[in-house]
Amino acid sequence: MRRLSLNARLAQDAEGGAEIEVALIHIEHPDLEAPIRLSTDNTERLSDDPLMYGTRSSWRGANPVTEPYLWVIASAVLPGDADDAPASAQIALENLDAEMVDLVRSFTDPASVSLAVVLAGSPDVIEGEWTGLLLVSADITAGEIVLSISRDEVELEAFPPGRMTRLNFPGLHT
Repeated sequence: MRRLSLNARLAQDAEGGAEIEVALIHIEHPDLEAPIRLSTDNTERLSDDPLMYGTRSSWRGANPVTEPYLWVIASAVLPGDADDAPASAQIALENLDAEMVDLVRSFTDPASVSLAVVLAGSPDVIEGEWTGLLLVSADITAGEIVLSISRDEVELEAFPPGRMTRLNFPGLHT
């Protein structure tokens, strides 16, 4: 079960609350110069020329002043809390620019994706977090880019695991 802050519980129980849940998306890949930081809420105007909105949060070590999470028109289906189901999610980004498609198609190996849920009023308080997910697929149409994200399939790990012999683990047998 996921633990929520008192503010998050009050916002969920309120009849017409002003608090907005925001999904923060952090994408890393060895081919990227810097991580891609995205937000589903236009919490604050970051610049006028070019006009950019985003969320300032220190999640994942980001400097809120110089490394904000940029707002994109997106919807997210976050991983559930079920114990018997793998952590998987989907992010649907509006396909607004050809450079977005070029970037998604440029990867030959999976990117690492982390997701967090925060409230717009308190972007440094993490209400839910999923890290170590991998970009599994990207379905691209003229209108949107749907990213499917999942964790490594631990079900495919070898069983029984390797034997702890002197040849495989010499440090154990000194």
